[in-house]
Amino acid sequence: MMQGKRILIAFLVLSSVLLFVGLMPVHGEAEIYDTVVRLHVLANSDSAEDQALKLEVRDAVLGLTAPMLEGCKTQEEALSLLEEHMDELQVAAEAVIRAKGYDYPVHIALGLEEYPERNYDSFCFPGGEYTSMRICIGEAEGQNWWCCLFPPLCLGAATVSNQDAEDACISVGLTPSQYKIITETEKPVYRVRFRLLELFQSWW
Repeated sequence: MMQGKRILIAFLVLSSVLLFVGLMPVHGEAEIYDTVVRLHVLANSDSAEDQALKLEVRDAVLGLTAPMLEGCKTQEEALSLLEEHMDELQVAAEAVIRAKGYDYPVHIALGLEEYPERNYDSFCFPGGEYTSMRICIGEAEGQNWWCCLFPPLCLGAATVSNQDAEDACISVGLTPSQYKIITETEKPVYRVRFRLLELFQSWW
């Protein structure tokens, strides 16, 4: 009787360990944070006019960054190009603001920024600290607009297809297992792995 209980307990412990290991982020999944560049645009306020202006600025910036980053294979390459053309991006954003009749200042900067979990049409990124291009319009007190600048998954109001998203992510070095983390998050097993990945990232 006692021997049977010991065997049962050992079996349950082993099963729990294997289950946890199976759910843990596999080697390399945390590199999601070190592979992409996010985009964060903050409107002056939540007024309808300022929110519309935010999207106009977004589209002007993306109109420059999309061809600029085409062909980049690493985050380092993308950041180098963005830094090199920062003045050009600044001028484009300011031109939109002036053309719409506003005199808001605009500030664009690259750096590390904490992002919440964000859902997009066909994929989702875990929350955590990402390298980010942050565009602050005026007081920057309005609702945010977030996306993934590199690989180029920001297409303004357009929708990125599943295949295009996968091709873009794989082309910059994400493995299939890493890509699954950001595309299969509605499946129970990936939701758990997703949370564990965020937890591990917060410990680093």
